Amino acid sequence: KTLQLIAEQLSTNGVPVFAADIKGDLTGLATPGEPSEKLTARTTSVGQDWAAKSLPVQYYALGGVGSGIPIRVTVETFGATLLAKVLELNDTQESSLGLVFHYAKKAELPLVDLADLRAVLQYLTSAEGKADLTGLGGLSSATVGVILRELIAFQDQGADAFFGEPAFDSAEFLTTEADGRGRISLLELPNLNDRPAIFSTFLMWLLTELFETLPEIGDPDKPKLVFFFDEAHLLFNGASKDFLDTITQTVRLIRSKGVGVFFVSQSPTDIHEDVLAQLGSRVQHQLRVNTPNDAKALKQTVNTYPTSSYDDLGAVITTLGIGEAIVTVMNERGAPTPVAWTRLRAPESLMGATDPAAVEAAVKASPSYAKYATAVDNPSAAETLGEKMAASQAAAKAEAEAKAQAKAEQAAKKSAPKRAPAPKQDDSVIETVVKSSAFKNAMNTAARELVKSMFKRRR
Repeated sequence: KTLQLIAEQLSTNGVPVFAADIKGDLTGLATPGEPSEKLTARTTSVGQDWAAKSLPVQYYALGGVGSGIPIRVTVETFGATLLAKVLELNDTQESSLGLVFHYAKKAELPLVDLADLRAVLQYLTSAEGKADLTGLGGLSSATVGVILRELIAFQDQGADAFFGEPAFDSAEFLTTEADGRGRISLLELPNLNDRPAIFSTFLMWLLTELFETLPEIGDPDKPKLVFFFDEAHLLFNGASKDFLDTITQTVRLIRSKGVGVFFVSQSPTDIHEDVLAQLGSRVQHQLRVNTPNDAKALKQTVNTYPTSSYDDLGAVITTLGIGEAIVTVMNERGAPTPVAWTRLRAPESLMGATDPAAVEAAVKASPSYAKYATAVDNPSAAETLGEKMAASQAAAKAEAEAKAQAKAEQAAKKSAPKRAPAPKQDDSVIETVVKSSAFKNAMNTAARELVKSMFKRRR
C-alpha cells in the first residue's frame, strides 16, 4: 500500500502519476477509503488526521486487452531502432530493418501495425520488390527470414494488440485536473507473467517518447510526472542488454525533463544493478529470511544502503511491522540521507479494488474513450502492396495466358493436314465423243476428202 500512499500524496499536490496496475488493487485510488477500528488505531498512533477521499483516476489497457482505454502506437512511430532492440537483432539485422523503414517512408507506405512491416519485408525480397531497392542497397533473404521469425515470436506474446491506430498521445499522462490535482493513470496488465515482452516494449516506448518530446527543465520544484512500475522483477528477468541499456540511460537522463521513476519489487536484488544505481530514494519493507538464498539476498540488500545508525540493519529489516519501512531519500545537496526506521501514514482511498462496474462506467465516461476506443483500419502498407502484388500477378497471368494461346495456335497451324486437290468432274457426252479415237479418225478422213475435192475443181 506504500505505492498507493505515495500516489495519493503526489496527486493531491498536483503531480500526475502513472502506475502499472499488475494485481488490479490500485483501482481503489478512485474510491474513498472505508474506516475501521484497525485503521483508526493505526492513524491515531501516527497522529494522522485521516479522512476518506478519492483521487482522479483514468484507466488504460495495452491495445484494449482489458477494460481500460486502449493504448496503441504505430510501428512507424515506434521506430526501427527501438523495434530492433525489442527483437534483439544484431547490427546487420538492425541496419536492414532501418533500410526497410527508410524505403517505406520514401514509397509512402504507412507502417501502422506488424502486418504492414511483414508485407514490406516480403515485398522487398520478391522479384517485383528487389528492383525498388536499386541505389539503396539490397536485403539478404536470410536476414529477412530472421526478422520475420522474431516478429512471429513477438506477436505470439500479444504484440499485435499494441500496434495500430488511433495512435496514443503520451501527453495524456501529464494531465492536471481542473481542481489542481494530478491525474493518476493506471495501466491494466492482465496475464503479465505470460507476456512480459509487451510491458517492457511499452515501457521502452513511453520513456523514450517522453524523453524526446519533453523539454529540459533542470531541477523543478515538483515533477511533471512520476512513474511507478510494480512487479519490476518481471521487467528484468531475461531482459536483453539493449533493454537494460535503454532503461538505464533513460532513467538517468529523464530526471532533467521533470520525470520521476519508481521501481517496485519485493527485493532490491530483483532490479538490475545498473538501474538500481540510478535510484536515489528507497523505501524498504520487511524481508523474510527462511532459506540460505533469503539470507544472501538480505545481506546484499543491506550492502546497498548508505550509512546507518543501526548496528544491525539486517535485523531491523527482518523485524519491520505492518505500515513500517526503512527509508532513505536525497537531501537538498543531492546526497542520500541516513537510513531511518519510519512509520507510514495510511492511504485515505480504498485499500482494495474498486467495483469493476464502477471502473467500466468511468472508462466509458472519459472523453479519451471516444478518442481511442475504436481501432481504425486506414489503408496502409499491407493493403497497398497487396493490391500492387495482385495487379502484378494478374498482369503476369494474362501475359502467360496470351503467350500460351499464341503458341497453341502456332502449333495447330503447323500440325494441320495439307489440302488435297479438288477431284476432276466427269466429262460430258459431247466431250466423251470428241475425245474418242473414232471421232478423231472420222475427222481426219473428212479433212482429206475436202482437200481432194478442192484440187479436182481447179482442174
